[in-house]
Amino acid sequence: MLKTSTRRLGNVVVVDCHGRIVMGEETASLRQQVKSLLEQSQQIVLNLAAVDYIDSSGLGTLVGLYTSARDMDGEVKLAGVGGRVKDVLHVTNLDTIFDTYNTAEQAAASFRASVMKRAS
Repeated sequence: MLKTSTRRLGNVVVVDCHGRIVMGEETASLRQQVKSLLEQSQQIVLNLAAVDYIDSSGLGTLVGLYTSARDMDGEVKLAGVGGRVKDVLHVTNLDTIFDTYNTAEQAAASFRASVMKRAS
């Protein structure tokens, strides 16, 4: 089962995920939640620190959310990726697509850094 909660770090919305991201209600719920949040903020961090398992459908959901965000001139970054989730992202080469950070706070700060670079 996947449980999520959201919080704001400045203009960034953090989705804290707890449990498993697997085919079925979990992926559908996450997809719907993040797409709704993208209408409010184009800067989303998925905090996966408390996610212990992800299947191929879960990976597909992450890729779909990444693409949806890009289509809306937004961005989804990952935080707290560890253990089996990190291994799966590495084996599938998705770790080369997603920006990943140790903490949600570091991921949120990276949005501010990229905005400052574009402004200068």
